[in-house]
Amino acid sequence: MKLLQPVYDSVLARNPNQPEFHQAVYEVLQTLEPVLEKHPEWIKAGIVDRLVEPERQIMFRVPWIDDQGNVQVNRGFRVQFNSAIGPYKGGLRFHPSVNLSIIKFLGFEQIFKNSLTTLPIGGGKGGSDFDPKGKSDREIMAFCQSFMTELSKHIGADTDVPAGDIGVGGREIGFLYGQYKRLRNEFTGVLTGKGLGWGGSLARTEATGYGLCYFMDNALKAHGKSFEGKTVVISGSGNVAIYACEKATQLGAKVVALSDSNGYIYDPNGIDLAAVKEIKEVKRQRIKVYVDTHKDATYTEGCRGIWTIKCDIALPCATQNEINEESAKILLDNGCWAIGEGANMPSTNEAIALYLQKKIIFAPAKAANAGGVATSALEMCQNSMRYSWTFEEVDAKLKAIMKDIFDSATQAAAEYAGDKDNLVAGANIAGFLKVAKAMYAQGVAY
Repeated sequence: MKLLQPVYDSVLARNPNQPEFHQAVYEVLQTLEPVLEKHPEWIKAGIVDRLVEPERQIMFRVPWIDDQGNVQVNRGFRVQFNSAIGPYKGGLRFHPSVNLSIIKFLGFEQIFKNSLTTLPIGGGKGGSDFDPKGKSDREIMAFCQSFMTELSKHIGADTDVPAGDIGVGGREIGFLYGQYKRLRNEFTGVLTGKGLGWGGSLARTEATGYGLCYFMDNALKAHGKSFEGKTVVISGSGNVAIYACEKATQLGAKVVALSDSNGYIYDPNGIDLAAVKEIKEVKRQRIKVYVDTHKDATYTEGCRGIWTIKCDIALPCATQNEINEESAKILLDNGCWAIGEGANMPSTNEAIALYLQKKIIFAPAKAANAGGVATSALEMCQNSMRYSWTFEEVDAKLKAIMKDIFDSATQAAAEYAGDKDNLVAGANIAGFLKVAKAMYAQGVAY
């Protein structure tokens, strides 16, 4: 990484104690060297130096009152990373692990992911260390209203359009949007993931999981393979995991495992998805109750153990860094030959290096899980037109977008990395090219 080592060294020096952000930047920079060799004018223009520095970082206090009348205080974030190709776009994450490093890594990834969709959206991310688990609906409403009171000053339909992420589903989006509308006295598409009756898009709930499987389907076909008859392990049990499970099953696979932050279930007969939807979407219970009604299923404490289950295809859909080098080695030793990332950065850099070394089919997150933000952008289009498409129309657009992402990543990998199957390099480069060209054309702002 001769050309870009000084940029990475600067990131380390200027952003101490931000390991997730460092990891995300390193993963991208190590693939861009061949691009910069062909475009020395981008080095002179400081394209990469500017790319790794957010345009804006917002941190704010979020006070709210719990059901016992006590004042609680959380911290809110919005990192508006890059707007070269469109308004900032990226989710809000409510989870106790949220800090500036995690939000910056997510926002940095979002730049390339959003670019890959071919839609005009820039990269951003936000959230809070608030934990929705165990909170009443009133407490969540109180928090969301306080959070949006500050966030509303920094977002808008043509400025920054947040969406949901971990801990932020339809309920939270509703409370957030209600407060934004109340404060701004306008009904605009400033949030995506809205309810269908007030500006939401059909297929948005399914989009990330479906998109992951559409991308993987293209990757598998490129190697003469398919989901048909294959055994699949999926981590997580939220929207991404549930709808990846649904689509993989529709494509002929047998999904045998799902997880949550406490542990994982294994069902050799194949996951009963209707039961999982009842548990997670309706009753909001932990995944372990699945075994109460499925006699052949087992539950194991500790979510990382899910990667010891033998499978053909693994789809990590839970959270960042859930597969380390040790887990990756176990997966591959047990016969796994394809991995598609549904979560954001679920594999460590060491795990990714092992995938590339072993030449398995590997679909990196910024390409494979772009279906969610792509459909969010389609929701923005519908809001702008005051119109809505059918489920089938949105799904068809999503399927086409995921194929386009696969094709552009494959082409970039062949041209710049000399290996069309290296989708890590391909996705990074294809996403970078569009943003870099836009930044170069727009000059340097003093």
